[in-house]
Amino acid sequence: MSWRIAAPVAEFGCFRSAFQFPWVVGVCAMQIFLVPIFAQETSGGLKGLSLQQLGEIEVTTATKQPVQVNRTPAAIYVITQEDIRRSGATSLPEALRLAPGVDVARIDSVKWSIGIRGFGSRLSRAVLVLIDGRTVYSPLFHGVYWEVQDTMMEDIERIEVIRGPGGTIWGANAVDGVINIITKRAKDTHGALIAGGGGGTNQAFGEARYGGQAGDVNYRVYGKGFDRGPEEHTDNSNFDDWRREQAGFRTDWTPDNHDSVTVQGDIYKSSMGESNRIFSLTAPFSYISNQVAELSGGNVIASWDRTEDDGSGFHLQTYFDRVNRSQSTQAEYRDTFDFDFVHHFKLLRTQFTWGVGARISLGFVPQIVPTYFFNPNRRTDQLYSFFVQDEIPIVGDKLHLTIGSKVLHSAFAGFDVEPSARLLWAPSGKTSFWAAATRAVRTPSDIEEDLTQISLRNTSPLAYTLASSDPNFQSEVLLGYEAGYRRLISKQFSLDFTSFRNYYSRLSSVEVGQPFLVDSSGSVPYMVYPVTNGNGVKGTTTGFEIIPNWKPASWWRVQPSYSYLHMDLSTLATSTDRGTVASLEGSSPQHQVMIQSYLDLPKKFEFSQTYRYVSSLPAQSVGAYHTVDARVAWHPNRHLEFAVTGQNLLQPHHYEFGGDPGPLVGIRRNFFASVTWRQ
Repeated sequence: MSWRIAAPVAEFGCFRSAFQFPWVVGVCAMQIFLVPIFAQETSGGLKGLSLQQLGEIEVTTATKQPVQVNRTPAAIYVITQEDIRRSGATSLPEALRLAPGVDVARIDSVKWSIGIRGFGSRLSRAVLVLIDGRTVYSPLFHGVYWEVQDTMMEDIERIEVIRGPGGTIWGANAVDGVINIITKRAKDTHGALIAGGGGGTNQAFGEARYGGQAGDVNYRVYGKGFDRGPEEHTDNSNFDDWRREQAGFRTDWTPDNHDSVTVQGDIYKSSMGESNRIFSLTAPFSYISNQVAELSGGNVIASWDRTEDDGSGFHLQTYFDRVNRSQSTQAEYRDTFDFDFVHHFKLLRTQFTWGVGARISLGFVPQIVPTYFFNPNRRTDQLYSFFVQDEIPIVGDKLHLTIGSKVLHSAFAGFDVEPSARLLWAPSGKTSFWAAATRAVRTPSDIEEDLTQISLRNTSPLAYTLASSDPNFQSEVLLGYEAGYRRLISKQFSLDFTSFRNYYSRLSSVEVGQPFLVDSSGSVPYMVYPVTNGNGVKGTTTGFEIIPNWKPASWWRVQPSYSYLHMDLSTLATSTDRGTVASLEGSSPQHQVMIQSYLDLPKKFEFSQTYRYVSSLPAQSVGAYHTVDARVAWHPNRHLEFAVTGQNLLQPHHYEFGGDPGPLVGIRRNFFASVTWRQ
């Protein structure tokens, strides 16, 4: 094997701080800066799709109907199963790192912060997340508990990520983006699969699946579990170790050519270490509690799809979801019932779609500590919706206008309307332009209407902050404007560019009231500084994402990307909030760079690498960082795969996001090995 140097390694900035790790420089340079002369030695092309086929993948998130990526009037990106496998991702947040424009930051071993186009937070408050159509958005804390969202990574068919609002189709809380995780059909997972491994922070993990067919019913069952160690703690607290088990099933019944019925479900149990600061009205007033949180739950989904000969059809889905959380400061027990119906048909020359939905969520939040409680602690949250959408051809199949609106009614905010208009111009099969204008809302949650929280402000003199909810809190509103361009320039190169400008109003704020003295008999007098939730923040976000895709050879694919974000927020003249703007603006990176490279080597070896640069987060006291993940895999035959994965290779540890009491938790360099057997 011989190599020819294509460019001086030292000229690329990502390696300036990496020279202390020659082996990292070597593997990165092998992919990005060296041109291997062994095409004739490889056994077959790069596993995966051509660039044209990637553009022709059918997605459903933008319209709830199958549409090719290159004809979608939205900023959509598809993470394929091959991308997930080659990356070595062991969790959904790790897989989401592969999507440009998505800000994924690890807080500690258990918790994540994820945002799209700003507003990164522990619970992804403005991003709607679905797994096979099941919404995993929590109405308690307006967000997603990423630590309880899981499935077998090998069973994911694709992850569709929409950067930008999707409220017209998906309703409340699809403000900054939609993440739709779609698993494989049961007929595509026949046979057995056993995988396992461990090492580093990923101390041990294993999973097994079996699928088959009985008559016209395809099925699969699976089980998985892992033990994960803590990340880097300068105070040696090491609280964030984690153990989890999960099992599930899926059945697909196709009685005829028109109908398909799916029933699937999952159950899980998890013990996760966490650290919380607990406040008290008596000495010691404040202390840190490192305990194990017990999480469990399950879900069952049933869906029916029917397609008529004329192309019309409907989708009917219902699900039940159970959540049990027991933590040091709070507990939550919640049952959610959801119903969704979508009908599409030809109306004259247009493609007309309408649908209705209903969700009822019954929650019980018992008080664990006296300074943190919900009143009432039992609540039934309801959300009802109706939407219509029409795709209108203007010039043949080259120019389309899609207009629609969703009307929803929530127990929190009453009625809201989410209209949108999207224009797609595709002058050829290789080029498309699109533009969109959308209104989306984030409805209030229980913490904004029912939560009272007392926290220590200082001990001398003794003072507390009393945070109260506001029953009149209104929905946050986004008016978003986007434009995009996609082009398959050649068989080896494609380009996807999107720009956006978003206008936000009624964003959540913390309104400060007048302090008062509490001097009850038999206790130390203390000052109380009251704050309440408000809608006192507004502003804009502006940015763009550029995603080239280059396949210089059948055995090599390179995909760089760059995302730029500028946030310009301010408080209303009537607001007394003084900290929210700096917190929001300083918790999302202004610049993100990613370079993904997938290389097929001779002798059935693979080498995959992802370089990431993330600019600083001042509000989280996190500086800019860059790092590399890499994976080497060997396939001695079609049944076996041996792999070694390295994560965060450029430094022993680095910081990505705050959120735990005490010092920031460092995200460690991590190595682990795995073996997978497929029947």
